[in-house]
Amino acid sequence: MAFGPDSRSFVRPTVESAAGSVDMGLRAYMLRVYNWMASGLVLTGLVAYLIANTSLQALFFQHVPTASGMVAIRPTGLAMLAMIAPLGFVMVMSFGVNRLSTQTVQTLFWLFCGVMGASMSNIFMVFTGVSVTRVFFITAATFCTMSIWGYTTRTDLSRFGSFLMMGLFGLIIAGVVNMFLASPGLYFVYSAVGVLLFVGLTMFDTQRIKATYQQFAYYEGPDQAAKRSVYDALNLYLNFINLFQFLLQFMGVRNSSND
Repeated sequence: MAFGPDSRSFVRPTVESAAGSVDMGLRAYMLRVYNWMASGLVLTGLVAYLIANTSLQALFFQHVPTASGMVAIRPTGLAMLAMIAPLGFVMVMSFGVNRLSTQTVQTLFWLFCGVMGASMSNIFMVFTGVSVTRVFFITAATFCTMSIWGYTTRTDLSRFGSFLMMGLFGLIIAGVVNMFLASPGLYFVYSAVGVLLFVGLTMFDTQRIKATYQQFAYYEGPDQAAKRSVYDALNLYLNFINLFQFLLQFMGVRNSSND
């Protein structure tokens, strides 16, 4: 069946309208993802700061004098639990992706960010507040630049996915090994690789989120999209947190009174 001039004039606006709808929907979706991520970071920072600077500190850390006159910060059992708990939240959210309701996923996300704050509260005691603030803004600038690049680039980053996952597992293994070796040289390489890896993962995940939205935009309902936005925010949140921690090892200034 041939289309005359009049019928073509109706087809083109329809296609363009659909493309424009996807583009506007993608922008709204990405904004939702970034809002979730930013809100989670704010909650994590507040919890970490409150624990480090209020009477709650005594529940999580002990200050033990050393022979050199320094003060060593030792985690309590509650602090050790807080360090392990985030892994449990991630596993529950990952394995329950198709079973959990949107409200449950959102609640778990907030709890996860709060527990992460408790597990990271020691940075305000180990490092000076000025250096923590400086590294945070450096991390934010780096993250935003890499995320924007991942969103706008025409380069297909999916081919690097396997390499990045292998690097992540290698980084975890190297961290465990160095817990026993305590090698300064290995720790330096470990931190440098960590920075590069999470810079790459930030670009990769941003492009993946964009591609995934465009793939499922017409098939998922609002509830499913809302749940997916929390999972996508969690991925970006973890990239930010890890990038911040690795950069802190390079740029953070330690408190002179602590061991």
